[in-house]
Amino acid sequence: MADFIEDLRFRGLIHQVTDPELGARLNGGRMTGYTGFDPTADSLHVGHLLQVCNLRRLQEAGHRPIAVAGGGTGFIGDPGGKSEERSLLTVDQLEANLAGIRTQLARFIDVGTDGAGSKALMVNNADWLQSMTLFSFLRDVGKHFTVNQMVAKDSVKSRLSRADQGISYTEFSYMLLQAYDFLRLFDDHGCTLQIGGSDQWGNITMGIELIRKVRQAEAFGLTTPLVLKSDGTKFGKTESGAVWLDPARTSPYQLYQFFLRSEDGMVGAYLRYFTFLPHEEIGVLDLATAEHPERREAHRVLAREVCTLVHGPDETERAEHAAAALFGGDVTGLDERTLLDVFADAPSTDLPVGRLDDPGPLLVDLLADTGLVGSKSLARTTVSQGGAYVNNAREDDVTRRLTGADLVAGRYVVLRRGKKDHHLVRFG
Repeated sequence: MADFIEDLRFRGLIHQVTDPELGARLNGGRMTGYTGFDPTADSLHVGHLLQVCNLRRLQEAGHRPIAVAGGGTGFIGDPGGKSEERSLLTVDQLEANLAGIRTQLARFIDVGTDGAGSKALMVNNADWLQSMTLFSFLRDVGKHFTVNQMVAKDSVKSRLSRADQGISYTEFSYMLLQAYDFLRLFDDHGCTLQIGGSDQWGNITMGIELIRKVRQAEAFGLTTPLVLKSDGTKFGKTESGAVWLDPARTSPYQLYQFFLRSEDGMVGAYLRYFTFLPHEEIGVLDLATAEHPERREAHRVLAREVCTLVHGPDETERAEHAAAALFGGDVTGLDERTLLDVFADAPSTDLPVGRLDDPGPLLVDLLADTGLVGSKSLARTTVSQGGAYVNNAREDDVTRRLTGADLVAGRYVVLRRGKKDHHLVRFG
C-alpha cells in the first residue's frame, strides 16, 4: 500500500482527520472510502476536481473508492457553504444531472467489480433514501441526535445568525440524511472512511457517530481545505461563470487557459491539488517559479496536466497549439471551434463574403473599416512600418489585398495591430 496520508500531507490536502490513527489504518490494509457529489448541474466543475482527484489517489494507493451521486440528497440541498436556501430540482432535472456526472466520474476512476474488491463503485443514494419512510427515518436516525448537536454545526450556525435568512427544516435535515448514507455504505460495502471538503466536517462526524451508536463500530473522516484564490475568493469562478469539466460547457482550450493564468502564488498549491506529478518534480517547478516567474514553466505544466487529466492528450495538444497561436503562432491550421475559443475576447466584424471577390479588399481598408486602426492614413502608416498582421503573418505592403486564400476554417481572417490588438473578421 502506498503511503496515502503522507502524499496528502505533502500536497497540503489534510485539513482535519477524525482520528490520528487513520494513517496507520490506511497503510495497514485496504480501506473503502467515499465522497459524495450532489447533482446540482449536469456537469462537475473544477471546484469538484479536488475530490475527484482524491478518489483517484485513494484507488492508486490500493484502496477502494466509492463515488456517491446524491440523487436522494439532491432533492434536499446541502446548506454547507451556502448563505441562502438552494432551489429544489425537478425529477427530470435530477436524472439528467446524474447521468452527466456518472459519465464524467468514470473517466477518473476505474469503475467495476473484481474479486479483490479494488474497483471503484458509483452508487446513488436515492436507491435507499427514496424508499425510506418518515417514521423509520425518525426512529432509526433522528433519535440518535439532539437538536443541540445539529444547531451547533457551522453550516447551521452561519444560517441561523442571519435574521433575514434562517434555514428550512428541509435543509436542516440534510446532515442526518448524509449520516445515514455513511451507515448504508458501511453496511453494504464495508465503507469506513468519508472524504470531503472542510465545509463537510459536521456532516462527516454525524455519520461516524451514527455508525458508532447503531453498529458499535469505528469509522473515520478526513477533510481537505477549500480551494480558494490568493485573495480568498472562490476557486473555479470567472466573470462568465463556473469552469466546467464538460467540454460543451467549457472547452478544453478554456480549461487550459484557466490554469495557465493561475496566480504565481497559487500555482504550487494547484500543482499539488490537481496533478499526480511526483513530489520531486513539483519541488523543481516550485524553484522555477521562485527564480524565473516570467517563464511560467510551472503554469504550463499545470495547464497541460489538468487538461490531459480531464480531456486527454489530443485535446491538450490542440489547446497548446491554440495558445501558441494567440501569441503570434500560426493560426491557419486551427479549426473553427478552436479559432473561436482563442479569439473569444477579441472584437469581431461580419462582412459579406462577396468582399473577397477579385481583386479583394485592401488590407489598409479592412484595418480602418473594422476600427482596428483609426483611419486609412493611419492604417497605411501601420502597414508600411510593419505593424499590421494577417493571420499572425506580418504584412508591410500597402497594396496587399485579401482573397479567399486568406480564410482560416473557411470563413475567418485574423487581423492584428502590434503585439496584442486582434480583430476577427467573419465572412459569410
